[in-house]
Amino acid sequence: MTDTSEQTVPADNGEVNLLIARQVEPGHEETFEAWAHGILETAATFPGHLGYGLFRPAADGGPWFLVHRFRDHDAFQRWQDSAERAQWFSNCLGHHHTEIARRELHGMETWFAKPGTTRPAPPRWKMAISSGLAIFPISLAGNAVLGPYLVNLHFVLRTAAFAVVFSTLMTYLAMPAVSRLLRPWLTKGGQG
Repeated sequence: MTDTSEQTVPADNGEVNLLIARQVEPGHEETFEAWAHGILETAATFPGHLGYGLFRPAADGGPWFLVHRFRDHDAFQRWQDSAERAQWFSNCLGHHHTEIARRELHGMETWFAKPGTTRPAPPRWKMAISSGLAIFPISLAGNAVLGPYLVNLHFVLRTAAFAVVFSTLMTYLAMPAVSRLLRPWLTKGGQG
């Protein structure tokens, strides 16, 4: 069985992933859950909304997590600026919950986000080093193994073949392995 707590989210494709942690006062969980399902289901009707999730606390008194996925920043912004969203928030008094953390993940940050946490992505220079460490062996092996077979292909077709192989290996093999191996270094220290 795979330990999904150490897997990462696939590559940068322009999506915006929104992770929100809300603290719910004891005894008000049922009311909050109904409100959360309502707002998530309303967001799902918006063009460009790719899915959502509501996660209960792992332990009593812990935060609840709401997750939205949007196709791109424009879809995300349409929801954020919508009258429907504003209506849900104007109608949440008495539900006894407050937002305690919010994290928007864009692009490569999603590769480095540990599921179920609101920890910020590592600094971009650490992401660049990690990506380079993942790209190098794939490029080396790809050129050594595939290169001789693709040498007679047209430049565009050869590049397309490499792109498909490289992006697949980066998404499903290299980046999950590198981010798992380097997690202590990636999450250590501040954003500098």
